[in-house]
Amino acid sequence: MAMFKRISLFLITNVLVLVTVSIAFSIIAHFFGLNQSANYMTYTLVFCAVWGMGGAFISLFISKWMAKRAMGVQIIDQNVRDPQLREVVDMVHNMSRRAGLPKMPEVGVYDSPEINAFATGPSKSNSLVAVSTGLLRAMNKEEVEGVIGHEVAHIANGDMVTMTLIQGIVNAFVMFFARILANVISSQVDERYRGIVHLGLVIVLDIVFAILGSVVVNYFSRQREFRADYGGAKYAGREKMIAGLVKLKNQFQMIEPDNGGTATLKISNKSSGIMALFSTHPSLDERIRRLERASIS
Repeated sequence: MAMFKRISLFLITNVLVLVTVSIAFSIIAHFFGLNQSANYMTYTLVFCAVWGMGGAFISLFISKWMAKRAMGVQIIDQNVRDPQLREVVDMVHNMSRRAGLPKMPEVGVYDSPEINAFATGPSKSNSLVAVSTGLLRAMNKEEVEGVIGHEVAHIANGDMVTMTLIQGIVNAFVMFFARILANVISSQVDERYRGIVHLGLVIVLDIVFAILGSVVVNYFSRQREFRADYGGAKYAGREKMIAGLVKLKNQFQMIEPDNGGTATLKISNKSSGIMALFSTHPSLDERIRRLERASIS
């Protein structure tokens, strides 16, 4: 059920965004008579670049604010009395210094049974590392250090900006090719129906190309996870990084032993077949194997 809920929410959100943008695009193009003009290609390219890249960067700039609201993250004060939370803050700060971050990330905790953590924020100087209460309950100190080292590595590697650029470029190309192809096809139908056919085609092609584009984005996402694992091993130690991944693997096996239902969660243990193309994270088995073979300096 969790998998279908996430997929449904993703599709509904993207459909609403694409429909809104498509309607705005069609109205503006029709008002200025650009659909059949020589300026259509230039107008479309500029429009898609602005919307595609602009939307991605707006998401980046508000990512920390959104994460706090959506996940219910509570920022941990440096003088917190809870020894476990204080330990988490110290871990983040110590590893951030090892990573050479210009400013310490905010450290937060969110109430959830899931065993997870994430890093977000628009820059290395404005970032957030958050862990779930489920992770703190399930892991020992060394395992938590490995996970936190991984998240700090995401910030040090500039992964949030990198993924924003990739997502923005993919968004722009998706929107551009959907509109060009829709314009070519709709120009062959009766003029009375051309407008509605064009709009319908744009919406459908936006969705199809967005799904295909997600394969590209998710490929780069999986590569950044491997790099963050290496960074986590460098900042926290290879043994601690591997221990954290092994604990995650064991927890997933106890919850979902056979059906692969956790494949679409933030951390997954199984990634095979065609679904591997749509996974943002590599399998935990592969991550562990690579760390065991890697040369960590």
